[in-house]
Parts: sequence; C-alpha cells; structure tokens
Amino acid sequence: MHQEWQVLQGMIGDQGFVVERVCLTESGVAVEGAFELPPLARLSEEEQVFVAAFVRSHGSIREMERLFGISYPTVKNRLNALSKKLDFVTVETALVDRAEILDRLERGEISVREALKLLEE
Repeated sequence: MHQEWQVLQGMIGDQGFVVERVCLTESGVAVEGAFELPPLARLSEEEQVFVAAFVRSHGSIREMERLFGISYPTVKNRLNALSKKLDFVTVETALVDRAEILDRLERGEISVREALKLLEE
C-alpha cells in the first residue's frame, strides 16, 4: 500500500485532489462522498519523513542536523517551508522567536547573558 501511495503522489504532484471513496478493509464498509485529505497527508513522502523525525526528536534542531547531515539554516528553511504548507495552525511569532533563542543557546551560539537579554526584548 505504501508504494501505491508514492505512485499516486508522483502522479498528482502539487495538484489538488479529493478522495471520493473510503473502504474499511476489515469490515468491508465503504463510504462515498468528497473527502479532502488532512494537511499532513498532502505533504510529500520526504516532507512527511522530515516532520516525523522532528516530532520523534522532540523538536531538537540539533538532532535534526545530526539525523539528516544538514546545517541549522537548512533545518530552519525546511521547517519554515513546511509551516507555510501546514497553515492550519497559527503560531505566535514571539513563541517562535523564543524557541529560536533557546535553540541558539543550546547549540552554544550565544551565552546565557545574551539569551536573557534577547528574551527580555
């Protein structure tokens, strides 16, 4: 089933689509209608893997750098691109900035004093 999903995603690309029939395999019950996929299911396989890894690493950018062999800015760019695709959640900018400051502190890019100063602003 996983391979069929990859083939379907390859055929669709970035085009929108609607699922018209859902069948429950164990009971054989089928429901017909027009069903949109949830935002996470609309992501490419690569994007879904990235999101799953981010969740499994408890949101640690450092761990994402290690897992994917990419730099901090690359992780941030991918997360920013995903956040645009997953616009069903509104995040306050202050919370994002605070998390970024704490991430920088964790990586040793700034001192505790610098982090406190930035958090106070």
